[in-house]
Amino acid sequence: MLTKDFISLIANQSGLSKKETEQLLSSMNAIVRENLMDGKSIQLLGLGALEVKERKARTIVHPRTGERTVAPSRSQLVFRPVANMKDEFKNS
Repeated sequence: MLTKDFISLIANQSGLSKKETEQLLSSMNAIVRENLMDGKSIQLLGLGALEVKERKARTIVHPRTGERTVAPSRSQLVFRPVANMKDEFKNS
C-alpha cells in the first residue's frame, strides 16, 4: 500500500482531512524515530512493539575460503507482533 492510499483510508475512517491526516502521520513518524534512536521501545496498540536490540559481535566464516572474520556488534530494529495477530496469520 502506498502512503497516499494509507492517508486516504485513515482520513475516510477518522473524518479528518487528508492534510490533517498527513500531518498526524508525519508527527507520529518523527516521535517514533526519536524514541527508537534514544533506545526506547514503542508499543503500537493492537499491533505489537518496535524496539532496538543490540546484536552481539560474532565470528563469521566465508563459505568458499573458510576465512574467519569478526562481525562487529550493532543495533537492530525489531518488530514483535502481539500474540493474537500471530494467531490470525497462522489461521489465514
